[in-house]
Amino acid sequence: MYRIALQMLMGDKAKYVGLLSGITFTAFLVTFALAYFAGFMTWGFALVSENPSVDVWVMDPAVNSTKMTINLPSSALNRVRSVKGVATAVPLSLNDVVARFPNGRFQTFQMIGVDDASLTGAPLLKNALLSTIPYMPDSVIVDAGGTSDKLQTPVHAKDKWPFDGVHLDVPTRKLRYGDELLINDKRVVIAGVSKTIPRFPPHPLLYTTYSNVKRLLPSENKLLTFIMVSAKKGISARQLAKRIEQQTHLRARTSNDFKEDTVHWYLINSEDVGDMASMLILAMTVGFGVTGVMLYMFTYENLKQYAVLKAMGASNSILLKMVFIQAGSSALLGTGIGIGLCAIVGEFVSTIAFPFRLMWFTPLVGILGVLIVSLTAAAISSRPVLKLEPSMVFSGR
Repeated sequence: MYRIALQMLMGDKAKYVGLLSGITFTAFLVTFALAYFAGFMTWGFALVSENPSVDVWVMDPAVNSTKMTINLPSSALNRVRSVKGVATAVPLSLNDVVARFPNGRFQTFQMIGVDDASLTGAPLLKNALLSTIPYMPDSVIVDAGGTSDKLQTPVHAKDKWPFDGVHLDVPTRKLRYGDELLINDKRVVIAGVSKTIPRFPPHPLLYTTYSNVKRLLPSENKLLTFIMVSAKKGISARQLAKRIEQQTHLRARTSNDFKEDTVHWYLINSEDVGDMASMLILAMTVGFGVTGVMLYMFTYENLKQYAVLKAMGASNSILLKMVFIQAGSSALLGTGIGIGLCAIVGEFVSTIAFPFRLMWFTPLVGILGVLIVSLTAAAISSRPVLKLEPSMVFSGR
């Protein structure tokens, strides 16, 4: 009987292809939406991921993500260092600054100030000695931060710092070692170009030492955003975080907890979460519509075959299993095609700075979405089969 059910399904190629297309679309869109969600969540806590040696992040009590921050007084650093169990505690500064390019164009950067002594928080550079570059006078390291064509400087010397106004429509190239920018009318020199984890939303990054931040932002009273703490041997990060909170009354979170806090913040505040939910609803609705209609049409047009089987003694339970086998086999094949297509598309979009990460749970949720759609469509399609009377079918009524 089950072999007959599959032969019936594949016999009508047009409807079979339509059924597979609906299921494939559902599996692809559900998996892609979740991979997009996982991707921008990963980009959202990129600052934490870039510093794996940090055990505890200390911040203002009102801060609960890497996205929305407020600075601390400089005295907080010594308070944290005085806590028993702290091996090292170094500052990290986050501030938005506007940099002027040599041709007059300006661009907003997130300026990240790292500890002068340890350089904890600074990015890795290729073909350069990180230990010496940040100590060069007025030096900075720039990063695209997931953007494209934002770090462009004029090619020709005549277009740099012109006296006759801005030169916006001139040939440009990417920033490189030795180029100059202006921040608050103060000169900075590009000492390196890094390639770190992109940010979400994408924005260019500018790394420099904490002392250089003070020079570039003299009007700011508070520059300390985070304190990055390493625990002494024998004490866990969670224990140390609790001890820091009790003694300093600041917020202290382990790296994993801070990542979870950031994800939770995005779930509540980011409009992209709503876009992802809309994409999932669209995928389920379209998938159910196509799958349900095609399976119902297929079942209805094959009522005579089911009537023959019923007249030969097939029970309702057997016919019901046949319908579900048809839906299940289509779901299995369509899901495989959809997830495979999503993985191929993901390889492409990952090369163009798109937040895509195919994690372990994304295919599973895609399979679950297809399963819900297919079982619901099969349940609806089985209704005419269960109400089937062979005599009425053969009589043409």
